[in-house]
Amino acid sequence: MTATPVSATLESGVPVSIVIVSRNRPEALRRCLTGVEQLQYTPFEVIIVADPAGIAVARAMHFAGALKLVPFDRPNISAARNLGIAEAAGEVVAFIDDDAVPEPQWLRHLLEPAQQPEVAAMTGFVRGRNGISFQYRARRLSGSGEPETLDIDPETPSILHPPPGGAIKTEGTNMAFWRDVLVEMGGFDPAFHYYLDETDLNMRLARAGHATAIVPLAEVHHGFAANAMRSANRVPRDLFDIGASWAVFHRKHLPAQDRAAHWAHLRAQERRRLLRHLISGGLEPRDVPRLLRRLDDGHAEGVKRPIASVTLPEKANSAFRPFPARARRSVAMFTRPIKLARDRAKAAKRALSGEIVTLINLSPTALYHRVAFDPAHAIWLQTGGIYGKSTRDDAVFRLTRRLDRLQREVKRVARQRGFGDDHRR
Repeated sequence: MTATPVSATLESGVPVSIVIVSRNRPEALRRCLTGVEQLQYTPFEVIIVADPAGIAVARAMHFAGALKLVPFDRPNISAARNLGIAEAAGEVVAFIDDDAVPEPQWLRHLLEPAQQPEVAAMTGFVRGRNGISFQYRARRLSGSGEPETLDIDPETPSILHPPPGGAIKTEGTNMAFWRDVLVEMGGFDPAFHYYLDETDLNMRLARAGHATAIVPLAEVHHGFAANAMRSANRVPRDLFDIGASWAVFHRKHLPAQDRAAHWAHLRAQERRRLLRHLISGGLEPRDVPRLLRRLDDGHAEGVKRPIASVTLPEKANSAFRPFPARARRSVAMFTRPIKLARDRAKAAKRALSGEIVTLINLSPTALYHRVAFDPAHAIWLQTGGIYGKSTRDDAVFRLTRRLDRLQREVKRVARQRGFGDDHRR
């Protein structure tokens, strides 16, 4: 079965530069770029700031000639992002991590509130590894830089002004800023090698009086790929940069008399986190003191790490290089486990021909649903049971007809994926 496809149209708006920083994750970058190719927005350009392996992957993509490639092989995400901003010729600069994939309508929704005069930054919701649950939604920052949950309308953009002493949080894997504001702010502070880099920028934006738009339907899927700091299961491998970043943050944003107490609070939080991983089997007993020592070593280094202002070019170093975005119809295909291999091949052919394909494979069970972007076939694959959960507030078991459930799942992601209102066999 197939849901009726929607006429292909590209949303047109302000020119956007997408910056993707990648290091030691070439296959994740390939997946991200495969998803970026399906974005239904124009005009945008793509800037890859990456190590040699990432540059090699980018050069192997069939649209490599449309990419701006910036070699960079140091573990400093702030410095890497600043290099991307320097090359960005779009009016807005958007950021997505290399281990994330955007929904096809990501930029369309993310840029919707951009023309509101008080808006300097935009951020969206982030789905986690199962493609269903939200990893991040709406958050603000306390005066000490810690995130706090916000309750906003889950369907429409919310334009928020910073709370007293705090800020509105943008999510590093799903955020955008007017380029002239980034230049005015001095971009990202390279003293934050990893962690708190966008938090620091959020606090500076707040002090300057800028508003941030939180756009729920601007979704990306974030897998939390492994890196030097954590495993793929989010088990800490090294806490040095977390300690260093907090020390830098304290020097920039907290009164001197408050820093020691807040650091003690944060250190206790990290210790509890390590103990939870120890109990769940992710860490061994000897790992806990080792990681806490690394946290303390990082903090000691961050106390004396140089903090320097950054000057970004008012005009980009290179001309805008529009990505060859292609207007694509979005279509949902329905299958069953026994027919999955056959229908996956059919879906791949349709994706190759220029469609955005969602393949929904439901069994007659109550299995929880999962959604993943399959880079090998360039399709969105949803699996689970006809009677199983696909949202947090679903019942564990819901009796329903197969076709009704399929139509419900299409409707659930219609605005993010680009479906219309008419879905039938």
